[in-house]
Amino acid sequence: MMSTLTYHEKIAVLDLGDNENRFTPDFLDAVNAHLDTALAEGAHALVTTASGKFYSNGLDLDWLLANGERTQWYIGRVQALFARVLTLPISTAAALPGHAFGAGAMLALAHDYRVMRADRGFFCLPEVDIRIPFTPGMAALIQSKLTPKAAVAAMTSGRRFSGIDASALDIVDATAGEAAVATAALAMLAPLGGKDPGTLGAIKNTMFGPVVAKLTESGS
Repeated sequence: MMSTLTYHEKIAVLDLGDNENRFTPDFLDAVNAHLDTALAEGAHALVTTASGKFYSNGLDLDWLLANGERTQWYIGRVQALFARVLTLPISTAAALPGHAFGAGAMLALAHDYRVMRADRGFFCLPEVDIRIPFTPGMAALIQSKLTPKAAVAAMTSGRRFSGIDASALDIVDATAGEAAVATAALAMLAPLGGKDPGTLGAIKNTMFGPVVAKLTESGS
């Protein structure tokens, strides 16, 4: 299943799909198109989730291996998505029904809030084990959302955090049962709808300006 956009009242729900939801160029195009639509249609908030056992497995390493000469372009597009979600002028929550690895975990971190399934699935930044150092932009994003203790644990160990472990370190804001992850994210955002988008967008751009600069600067 490809990504889809639906609504729960005035909250946009972006389902990333039912496979590994890796960041192929087509996937990035589709997600950005859905974000365009949600904003154009006046969504009050955004939940991203998935239908399978993965929220997202992150970068498409097979595509990168086959298109090595386009690495900088590709990473630039991925980081531009992180920057966009980080500063969306509506409240956002990632509802993680399963695994969030690498860039998929970073996409979750770019949201305002995160809800993770309590009994299954892992949040993991495996870069240290797959020998791919974080770019300055990715490191800035992670460190802007995690405490120093959590950032060290997540970035330097490659540890797979269960929902309970991730909650204990404030990597996620809440946990829920298998069928309740998206519902919990919707409930979290329901009181936050209707904020002035111009004001909220300006606040987020001020809060995360240095992170956005690193994510979008040439050569990140």
